[in-house]
Amino acid sequence: MDLTLLKASSALVILLMTIGAAWLPFAKRINRQTGHKFSTGEALASGIFLGVGLLHMLSEAHQDFTALGIHYPLAFLLAGVMFLTLLLFEHIGMELNKQQTATPAIALVALFMLATHSLLEGTALGIANSTPEVIIILIAIIAHKWAASFSLAVKLNQSTFSIYQAIAWFILFAAMTPVGILLATLIASHTDHYSLTIPVLNSLAAGTFIYIGTLHGLKRSVMIEHCCNMKEFTWMFAGFAFIALANVWDLH
Repeated sequence: MDLTLLKASSALVILLMTIGAAWLPFAKRINRQTGHKFSTGEALASGIFLGVGLLHMLSEAHQDFTALGIHYPLAFLLAGVMFLTLLLFEHIGMELNKQQTATPAIALVALFMLATHSLLEGTALGIANSTPEVIIILIAIIAHKWAASFSLAVKLNQSTFSIYQAIAWFILFAAMTPVGILLATLIASHTDHYSLTIPVLNSLAAGTFIYIGTLHGLKRSVMIEHCCNMKEFTWMFAGFAFIALANVWDLH
């Protein structure tokens, strides 16, 4: 399959899955999140995100910066800044959530954070330069996207937003990953004119992927809440090991 067609198909699949996962909260206007857990899939996705971020994106970004004559570890700096930014917003969201109010601020912080890393997930898929790489990133995104979509829909419906406002905000979120795929695909096709763009996007996406693979969802992170759950940790390790082997086999 043509790589551009595969990326376009991936964008459509992700968009439909994002909307589908949010259907129940919007249909029911539920007050709390219940059920809809798939801990094994989330653990596997965490390992894949961590592996792709560390072993592929960060490594490739560092090599590209070096080839451009930049010897400062800029890729690691950008990834670290993105990692800490997402961590900051998650802490802000948790602090607001402790107030147990329906203030729109909680939903908007969640929206900003999830939209940011959704956009960067899309750019990571958009700048992928091989079919196996696109498929691996697509699997990782799908494996966790439903949970992010469902959670955000719940937050929006818990807030004082009207149903129309909540739907509008959610549509903005749902569009982020497809938009990221489209923009990155266009940029990647004009890399001669944007020599710094690809390594910068790779660095930011790497920080996002490393965060999703480790601390995202602080209360349910595999590395925190389930740190003694060997089943989930094993699945996370399996995801990381798969990416490590993929690099050995030069699938990227």
